Amino acid sequence: LLKFQEENVPSTSASNSPKLTFVEKAKLSAISHISGVQKIRSPFGGKIPQYGVECNKGIAEHIKKLDEWGPDIFEINRLSRGHSLTTVTYNILKNRGLLKVFNIQPGPMINYLLVLEHHYRDNPYHNQIHAADVTQSMNVLISSPALQGLFSDLEILSAIFASAIHDVDHPGFTNQYLINSNSELAIMYNDESVLEQHHLAVAFKLLQDSSCDFLANLTKKQRKLLRKMTIDMVLATDMSKHMSLLADLKTMVEAKKVAGSSVLTLEKYPDRIQVLQSMIHLADLSNPTKPIDLYRSWNQRIMEEYWRQGDREKDLGLELSPMCDRYNVTLEKSQVGFIDFIVHPIFETWADLVVPHAQHILDQLEINREWYQERIPEEQQDARNDNESNTQDDGNTSEDT
Repeated sequence: LLKFQEENVPSTSASNSPKLTFVEKAKLSAISHISGVQKIRSPFGGKIPQYGVECNKGIAEHIKKLDEWGPDIFEINRLSRGHSLTTVTYNILKNRGLLKVFNIQPGPMINYLLVLEHHYRDNPYHNQIHAADVTQSMNVLISSPALQGLFSDLEILSAIFASAIHDVDHPGFTNQYLINSNSELAIMYNDESVLEQHHLAVAFKLLQDSSCDFLANLTKKQRKLLRKMTIDMVLATDMSKHMSLLADLKTMVEAKKVAGSSVLTLEKYPDRIQVLQSMIHLADLSNPTKPIDLYRSWNQRIMEEYWRQGDREKDLGLELSPMCDRYNVTLEKSQVGFIDFIVHPIFETWADLVVPHAQHILDQLEINREWYQERIPEEQQDARNDNESNTQDDGNTSEDT
């Protein structure tokens, strides 16, 4: 559908201005050049297919499930011929009526999504299928009856957009690896949310091509606010922000309980963006809450990506990151720990906020935990039980920490 010329986007015309000094031109050129961004030679044209791209028979049944938790995103990718991100994002926005609300033209929308897909690398995990999964999960979370009528159309558009772009041009390595290896991205972004800042830069750079600017009919005010919200949301996907997000979400739940109200009121921007940030983070962490077959598929993919990083760390003489040693890791044990210490606490807090509309998500999470718990090798299970027993004897239960 798209032909790409593997070259960097040229510098802005301003850098060629005779009024600028050589140093000023060099600075502008560096700013306008973003690593990983490629130029479109021939954008998509012609009539838009029903689902955004040409799909195989059977896709309709899966499109109907975009409002449900845990559709088979891998099957959607197969039926859409490798265009799950475009298919999912386009159909969510169309079904929500947002294309009409903001006069979004389908042509530039499809152009942008296909270009965005192309800029997702062929990583085992951080690829366009993951982006489609997060986008679909966000669509369900923001549709919770407890949140009905709380968010504007622009906020919903921003949430779907942020989810779609949140990992674009991900290299398949963690922030810490990029920092430890003195990568160009870490240098550019001063070791601060390196990947997340890069994803945002690439995504907004792609919008500068007129054939891809599907937001062209937004007002300047709308566009500015969408950009601000998108930045705030994507930066919240940095895992180093997890504990602060969880703490803020717990505070919001407690405030709701103190108020004695079953209805959320989010009158100020900090409260509204906090919930939006929580949702994109939840969507990004949602693999353990999906049907077990999907969860296992995602696990195999993330472990392969971690192991590739571990191999690279060994080659460079760097200390191996957690989970990255392919010869010294137990998948089952690591997943139980991941659920217990990361995933369950934040989904449980979310469930308290939107009670009772997330209980089915918690139920599936518990089923998946038990599945992995039962498969931990016996000797490791005994050691885990001993550690838990010692922790309880010391009075340091999970509720106390």
